[in-house]
Amino acid sequence: MRKKLQQTFKPLLKTFLVLGLVLTLAFSHADGALAARTGGRIGGGSFRMPSSRTYTPRTYAPPGGGYYSPYGGGGFGFPFLLPLWGFGGGFGSLFSILIFLAIANFIFQTFRRVTSNDTEDPGYSSNPSVAITRLQVGLLAQARNLQTELNHIAEAADTNTPQGRAEILQEASLALLRHPEYWVYAGGGTQQAKLNSAESQFNRLSLAERSKFSEETLTNVNNQLKSVLAKEALPSAEELDNPTRLISEGPGEYIIVTLLAATLGKFSIPPINSTEDLRQALRQIGSLPSEQLLAIEVLWTPQAEGDTLTSDDLLAEYPDLKLV
Repeated sequence: MRKKLQQTFKPLLKTFLVLGLVLTLAFSHADGALAARTGGRIGGGSFRMPSSRTYTPRTYAPPGGGYYSPYGGGGFGFPFLLPLWGFGGGFGSLFSILIFLAIANFIFQTFRRVTSNDTEDPGYSSNPSVAITRLQVGLLAQARNLQTELNHIAEAADTNTPQGRAEILQEASLALLRHPEYWVYAGGGTQQAKLNSAESQFNRLSLAERSKFSEETLTNVNNQLKSVLAKEALPSAEELDNPTRLISEGPGEYIIVTLLAATLGKFSIPPINSTEDLRQALRQIGSLPSEQLLAIEVLWTPQAEGDTLTSDDLLAEYPDLKLV
């Protein structure tokens, strides 16, 4: 009787043991995946029109006081129009000619702004053009000093002022320019949008990059500095089968840095097909003036020490990057 029971339950016990082992390996692999791809983020800005860009029309002071404004009002009164049409001093007077030229120039400038987007001055429009630029660089994981530099930038950055945001872009671009020997992949481009839709477009690009992180372990957004200890990664099933794999492959293969910038007016970086193109793009985005910047973000992964970003991760999450 006992032998029969043992024969009956023995296969079931083996099944439960195998199932338990599979679940253990699966959950340990999942924990490792959740701990991977930690990210850092620095950001700030506003998509409101800077007050310094408001346009003040030029005024002309005629002899005897008063003034003429091309938008009407002020000293643009009925008596000053009379000489233009032959009443009073006549059309040949110098004052009449000046008024005529001022009106003609105003009409011409208005027509040119309406018919040409390339000559648009943000000061003339409440909904000007905004350029949204994304630049990504993939480096070999040996560039560990770069992660330290980005950490220091995040900890000391002033993300609440235009000057501080311009300095962040400058310092991040400079950190990348200092490590050309580790450049492997790059990509990016510029999209044009109107001011009223630029913020949502910028946020979409930011969220797309942030969703590739399992956890943001160091952030400084709008001067709110936050640091989170990353979870320690557990060994995966493949690593349990081959314990020497971590030693042979090292702590990771790549570092990805993303620069996002929203700028008022026209701006673009060149198509990136070589290291020289990448160098030029980094110089351009790093030299943007503070009065032109609306918002910026700097994102990088991995951020936590010992974190990994393998070639499989890179191909899966960043398929649009090119070899440089």
